[in-house]
Amino acid sequence: MKSVLMIGQSNMAGRGFMDEVPMICNERILMLRNGRWQIMIEPINYDRPVAGVGLAGSFASMWCMENEEEKIGLIPCAEGGSSLDDWAIDGTLFKHAVSQSQFAMQDSELLCILWHQGENDSRDGNYRTYYKKLRVIVEALRNQLNAKEVPFVVGGLGDFLGKTGFGINCTEYGLINNELLKFATEQPNVYFVTADGLTSNPDGIHIDAASQRKFGVRYYEAFSRRRNVRKPMENEVELLDKCINRTYTKDEKIYLAMMDFALNRVTYEELMAKMEQL
Repeated sequence: MKSVLMIGQSNMAGRGFMDEVPMICNERILMLRNGRWQIMIEPINYDRPVAGVGLAGSFASMWCMENEEEKIGLIPCAEGGSSLDDWAIDGTLFKHAVSQSQFAMQDSELLCILWHQGENDSRDGNYRTYYKKLRVIVEALRNQLNAKEVPFVVGGLGDFLGKTGFGINCTEYGLINNELLKFATEQPNVYFVTADGLTSNPDGIHIDAASQRKFGVRYYEAFSRRRNVRKPMENEVELLDKCINRTYTKDEKIYLAMMDFALNRVTYEELMAKMEQL
């Protein structure tokens, strides 16, 4: 099985509203929770009660579409509101990500590392040291996980920042994006993904659910083609439809039926009737 490490702050964890996009259910997409690989369900990265749709679901769906016989596991380690300094290699977040990855790698092969962070640092001139600090983090991750050639995919910050809501103070997002693109251009096995055209929740800082789905497709394009994605892809919607709106397997239908019952959406009698039809 392959695995993917998810690190960064809230837009990697995901804050998209769950009811705004179709759910993803795929028995070949797993997530690490309580030390076990479980069928993925959003929110994947439950760092806060407000966690929601992120980019990893559509990234994994794209991978499954091109790798029909294998499973992929997501290692959620993003932390909402975290600054780049919070990811320092002697800190809790970094150590947690390493330990979770090492645990996952006991029965999986690390496929790539997905990074999205910068909103917290897009003020007060923090862009000036962003490149240097990120390089220390990436090099330490590669060394401790023996992942020198594993792709490290970084996402840009949305141009909705610096205008309204909680994002009004993120005025230096463009300068952070410059550093991220420079980092991807100069560092080996690092790839940049643009956030151009993505939209936010009403809070002005968190990428909305529909845009997170598109972002995941762009991340996958960068990973799979080993190239920077500098502009939106023309076929994002078509690719999403193809990889997400698929016919469910019997086991997936059972899983969804059991979830409906557990969430009190159907009665026990309705559950049993549905099971008899499968």
